[in-house]
Amino acid sequence: MANQEPPQPPWGRRNRPQGPEEILAQILKKIDDFFNNDGRPPSGSSDKTPMFAGLGKAAALALALLIAFAIYGAFYKINPGEVGVLLRLGKFYSKTQPGLHMKIPYIDTVTKVDVERTRRLEFGFRDTGVIGLTGAEDSLEMEALSLTADKNVINVEWIVQYKVSDPYNFLYKIKNVEQAIHDASESVTRRIIGNMDFDYVLSNRELLAGDVKQELQALLNTLEAGVSLVTVQFRNINPPDPVKPAFNEVNEADQDMKRLVNEAEATYNRVIPKARGDAKKNIEEAHGYAVARINDAKGDTERYLAILKEYKNAPEVTRRRMYLETMQTALPAVKNIYVLTKGQNAPLPFINLSEKTSALPGKNGNLSE
Repeated sequence: MANQEPPQPPWGRRNRPQGPEEILAQILKKIDDFFNNDGRPPSGSSDKTPMFAGLGKAAALALALLIAFAIYGAFYKINPGEVGVLLRLGKFYSKTQPGLHMKIPYIDTVTKVDVERTRRLEFGFRDTGVIGLTGAEDSLEMEALSLTADKNVINVEWIVQYKVSDPYNFLYKIKNVEQAIHDASESVTRRIIGNMDFDYVLSNRELLAGDVKQELQALLNTLEAGVSLVTVQFRNINPPDPVKPAFNEVNEADQDMKRLVNEAEATYNRVIPKARGDAKKNIEEAHGYAVARINDAKGDTERYLAILKEYKNAPEVTRRRMYLETMQTALPAVKNIYVLTKGQNAPLPFINLSEKTSALPGKNGNLSE
């Protein structure tokens, strides 16, 4: 008994199917009607043996399924953020952008690649890795160790983020792109760290990340990996755990040394300029004193020569003038003057007229105030 047709929609029968799903559904319905026709051949067909009839039905079914799958496989959809790589008979044919596309069934092959998703590789640590396994922890520890230019071991953890820039190269140029990026990143990072000193690596992680990103991108372009780096970030840079106490002691000693050097420089900047200033002042004062002494000596010499010239012209007058000038200079400083006359035993005191006397003789010979 044939299946009853589904009720028609109120807006009428659609003239043709709207998509590959509806075409496939109609083909399957035709096949179902053919096999469910009570074993009777279609009208107008000649009678055949049951064996040939069964073979014909099986061939028709296989052909119908083949056609149905071909029609269904002729359409494919590329989602937003993806790019399709179309191969025709195993060779690259084209790239398809997001949307609904058609291809040749059984000849074309499409591989979808997400080009918007940011992929991430971690080195020396795992945020979502297996925790508690000794082998995994040892492997991560060895992955993080690097050797610097001054023969020191350092523990470096970093992250590499990348996107697919060329889907065809990403799929077919390198067998395992993720492993290739992992190995290339380790090689570039260890080489750059190996050319730098320990202290430089500790204090310049941003410059180090920039150098690693630039050289790693150049290497991946040479390998035709089909990826572009988004960022390279150093998460943690520390000395290994067994040497951390010694490293801290070295840092403390280095800080003490820098502190002492700074204090010595401060003392130098404070004392040396002052000593130089004092020395320069003493030198200038000595020069001034020498010039003053020389000028005084020259003045005295010229004065003595002038006196000698006058003395030669009038010896008595010059001698008396010099005597009087000397007495005029010396006598004001003398308080008591005694004059000894030849033939007298007692000295004759002179009145010191430079001092105020308490009593002076009056006109009548009496003492008055």
